[in-house]
Amino acid sequence: MKPLNIDAVELTEWEQRRRQANRCYQTKQFDTFLQLARENLQLIRLLQDQQRERLALNDLGLAYLSCHLPHQALEFLHQAHCLAEMDADQTALAVTLLNLGSAYSQLGHLLQAMDLLQRAQSIYQQLQDLSGEIVALHQIALLHSQHGEHNRALLLHHQVLSMRRFLGDFSGEAASLNGIGCAHSHLGQLKEAIQAFREARSIQQAVKDVSGEATTLNNLASAYNDLGDCNYALLSYHQVLLTHRALNNRHGEAVTLQNLGHTYDQIGNYDQALQHYTQALIRYQELCDRSGEIAILLNMGSIYAAIGHKKWAQNCYRHAHSLVQQIDNPPLVEKIRQLMDSL
Repeated sequence: MKPLNIDAVELTEWEQRRRQANRCYQTKQFDTFLQLARENLQLIRLLQDQQRERLALNDLGLAYLSCHLPHQALEFLHQAHCLAEMDADQTALAVTLLNLGSAYSQLGHLLQAMDLLQRAQSIYQQLQDLSGEIVALHQIALLHSQHGEHNRALLLHHQVLSMRRFLGDFSGEAASLNGIGCAHSHLGQLKEAIQAFREARSIQQAVKDVSGEATTLNNLASAYNDLGDCNYALLSYHQVLLTHRALNNRHGEAVTLQNLGHTYDQIGNYDQALQHYTQALIRYQELCDRSGEIAILLNMGSIYAAIGHKKWAQNCYRHAHSLVQQIDNPPLVEKIRQLMDSL
């Protein structure tokens, strides 16, 4: 509740600062967004405005999520969720559930993430909030991919794509096309994947979304890599890596380093593969991305096993096994066990 003695000028200034922070989020200046979100929370707590504090808590949680720092995000998102429940504000509740789902997804807690996202989608549906429902469905589709349910993910991505086209959401359309392309790639349908990625990239070039285009080019390179065109893939990955570093996109950098490692592994250049995997591993550790960390350790273990360094391979698999206990992924637990047994 808002005390009567709050200075209207201070609140106006706070609203302006929040709009500034949201512009940084929209333009993907996530480090600046995080800094402003921290300051805005401190300020509104001084002003003792509970409703705006809830907004500031959610903003700060989202800022940490955008910087791929899910543990820190959870602290503030849970507080925002409690305030939303106290206020019985259904829209606020859906927003916090959505962001909590994203945080648990980043941590690899997929079942918990799915439950939260489905609850958010249900609320958005009841509120007839199409934009919110689209965001929730997109996140649910990505979770199905993480579960290996690529046909189901593909159906959802197509559903979301139609909804976004209805709303004229061009940036969202590109994100859905990327999701469609990734699902086709996982299903081995590479021509369809490349077509979807090219469509997404055209939209991103038109709206000058440099960060989004880098992600799409990364996906496109992976598809060509799967077709056997490793030279095109390597050239594209190095181009994307420069873009992610210029934008200070640490997660994008980690993914690209991982893809470079995989490509060098494919052509038998194990030294370069291990160098890039090691750099990717460091980035994933900094981001507390356990799923990414495990994937790198398994790839490195496979290389060490292939070149006869059995003890190093065992160390990688054991480390991956200790990490997988922290996430909800039984198939991955079984895969790691089989790799350990194979040695």
